[in-house]
Amino acid sequence: MAGNSYGTLFRITTFGESHGEALGGIIDGCPSGIALDFDAIQLEMSRRKPGQSAIVTQRKEPDDVQFLSGIFEGKTTGTPIGFIIPNTNQKSDDYSHIKDNYRPSHADYVYDQKYGFRDYRGGGRSSARETASRVVAGAIAKQMLSEIKINAYVSAVGPLSLETPYQDLDFSKIESNPVRCPDEAMAATMEDYIKQIRKEGDTVGGVVTCVIQNVPVGLGEPVFDKLHAELGKAMLSINAVKGFEFGSGFEGSKMKGSQHNDLYNADGTTKTNLSGGIQGGISNGMDIYFRVAFKPVATIMQKQESLDNKGNITEMTGKGRHDPCVVPRAVPIVEAMAAIVLADFYLINKTY
Repeated sequence: MAGNSYGTLFRITTFGESHGEALGGIIDGCPSGIALDFDAIQLEMSRRKPGQSAIVTQRKEPDDVQFLSGIFEGKTTGTPIGFIIPNTNQKSDDYSHIKDNYRPSHADYVYDQKYGFRDYRGGGRSSARETASRVVAGAIAKQMLSEIKINAYVSAVGPLSLETPYQDLDFSKIESNPVRCPDEAMAATMEDYIKQIRKEGDTVGGVVTCVIQNVPVGLGEPVFDKLHAELGKAMLSINAVKGFEFGSGFEGSKMKGSQHNDLYNADGTTKTNLSGGIQGGISNGMDIYFRVAFKPVATIMQKQESLDNKGNITEMTGKGRHDPCVVPRAVPIVEAMAAIVLADFYLINKTY
């Protein structure tokens, strides 16, 4: 299996399965001398971990990070940072019913067809649990880029959408509720909706909006390695993501150029920011903002048709512990991948 690494200079390679002994990763290219706040790293892990509220999977994992290399006396040494995150609460029997069956819209079928063999326990590498390793790397990238502020939040759950511009939101309220929506009234409505969906044995998708502030001018390359292209790739590599748009996004296609152009101020900033902080693939110093669409979780607690490995159409019902909606736990993952992209381009910029 290829494709387990991301980044050019700041590079993360992840390993491990949902129901194996541990997940882990190797971070290569992190500069030396960065004093790490391990509590901040663990806080990011707690934001992503399962079992943190009534509206997420009830698998109980502490997700404690154990660093193995690349750190001495609390500082990065410049050598590869190795780490593991032990799995402590696997219930592999929950997946025995899909040993020979493929869940609709899951990776089960394509894994079996591609590799001729699959770890059906929790989906193996296709499990969203793999993203725990990304959050570790993203937490370190955030500390490397301490001046840059990255805030993601839930802006939609199913048909419920928060239309308030991010400039009018208080990001300090993101962590005040289990949905991670900074609007208290909308958060409560979203939470009730997710609970109802769970009672029905169903799942629902949503949207995470991310805002990156204090980005210096000049990150990104103008042809194939555009900043927004790499952000898009990073976000689309997250489990269950079905769409990515930045700045005006698809709405911008409905506008005229005279409406869409961001006119300059004398200092190089712009009066509007429909470009989303990126022009020609390069950051322009304005806020970068984008939206990431997540599909409903494929495993549902309802009877539905399935396919077995003998080619028979069979009936199955999902079992185990699954998120009725992934977006609340996806918030720190989106932030982590954004931080990894920016850290990589920050180091690339220093080579000029």
